[in-house]
Amino acid sequence: MIELDAEQLAARTWFEALRTRICAEFESIEREAGSDASFTYKPWNRDDDPDGHGGGGVQGLMKGRIFEKVGVNVSTVGGSFAAEFARTIHGASESPQFFATGISLVAHMANPQVPAVHMNCRFLVTGKRWFGGGADLNPALPIAEDTDDFHATLKTACDAHDIGDYPRFKNWADDYFYIPHRGVHRGVGGIFYDHLEGDFGEGFAFTRSVGEAFLDVYPRIVRRRMGLPFTDADKAALLAWRGRYAEFNLVYDRGTAFGLKTGGNVDAILMSLPPVATWD
Repeated sequence: MIELDAEQLAARTWFEALRTRICAEFESIEREAGSDASFTYKPWNRDDDPDGHGGGGVQGLMKGRIFEKVGVNVSTVGGSFAAEFARTIHGASESPQFFATGISLVAHMANPQVPAVHMNCRFLVTGKRWFGGGADLNPALPIAEDTDDFHATLKTACDAHDIGDYPRFKNWADDYFYIPHRGVHRGVGGIFYDHLEGDFGEGFAFTRSVGEAFLDVYPRIVRRRMGLPFTDADKAALLAWRGRYAEFNLVYDRGTAFGLKTGGNVDAILMSLPPVATWD
């Protein structure tokens, strides 16, 4: 059992509350489409891990008419990094012990006109304490209105905070969500930030704004596109694009590596993979 200080408890509580609100909104969209799909929740824990890792989380998963596969996970874990992996983690050279709490979301959509999306927010403690996260839009068939809406909403969230450097975080997302061996970006971007140290309240307030911005803009985009018709060619484009998404998550994504190398729940970590994809 992990003992939490006041900051850790506040972060965990908010991430779990955001999960509940996002899942309710996604289920509401399914109801609007005439579907009775709902999330199933699978708790997992590591308190008896022989390597000393503690804590756990809850994997939330829904397969519906609009959301072909969407996972919304929350976790709160702690333990020690392996020496080699510790060298890659901010602050771990000062202390191999770590604490991490956060929310991670990936949605793969049935209609190719509706963009897939990724969102993650987290609070980590090693020898340092910091927030990280962001959100990025991943359409197989990009639509400028959706891209502009997504970026404008995130920019508004950033602009409300002194630490919310939208140009820097946008460029960071563009650099991070890139597939070098394909020479393409994973999607149309968003924001990505990491290692926000300093005042806990300031970092926490900014991270909450990012979560609220996501909850505002993404359901709006889904509702805008979910009733549009699509062709067999559109579906083929979606499945090929999903192959690129899977390649990024398995080869380059740091969150995937962190989860697997710290003894996380494999099903929850790999829920980001699409349900069906093609490689031609």
